Amino acid sequence: MYRDHKTPSYKKLYLDKKNAKISGVCAGIGDYFGIDPMVIRIAAVIFCLIGVPFVIIGYILLALFLDPKPKDLYENPKESEFWKSVRTEPSNTVRDIRYKFRDIERRLRAAEAHVTSPQYNLHREINDLDK
Repeated sequence: MYRDHKTPSYKKLYLDKKNAKISGVCAGIGDYFGIDPMVIRIAAVIFCLIGVPFVIIGYILLALFLDPKPKDLYENPKESEFWKSVRTEPSNTVRDIRYKFRDIERRLRAAEAHVTSPQYNLHREINDLDK
């Protein structure tokens, strides 16, 4: 089967062949939603035993049409956790990023106030006299 080799997407559902038991569908769903793959596997087995045929059909379709997760999708585990939080809790991610930008802006303003203060200029002129 031909698979299109596009640029990897952080928000796309992939087969997780590294943690796969059969084809990586449950591991991929677990990775995408930030849930332990074993929970997904147990739920799939329970639904199969109850007699829900859509689980088997869905599993086979996902196994056929999902691309395997690229090995170089994330540069490090911290980046992986960030993108997982974006997929599972986007409002928290936006809040965290907003907080980080506010903290950076606060520190930048403090540095700017220090550099533009008269005391900074006086200390700089005194240090220039020593040279």
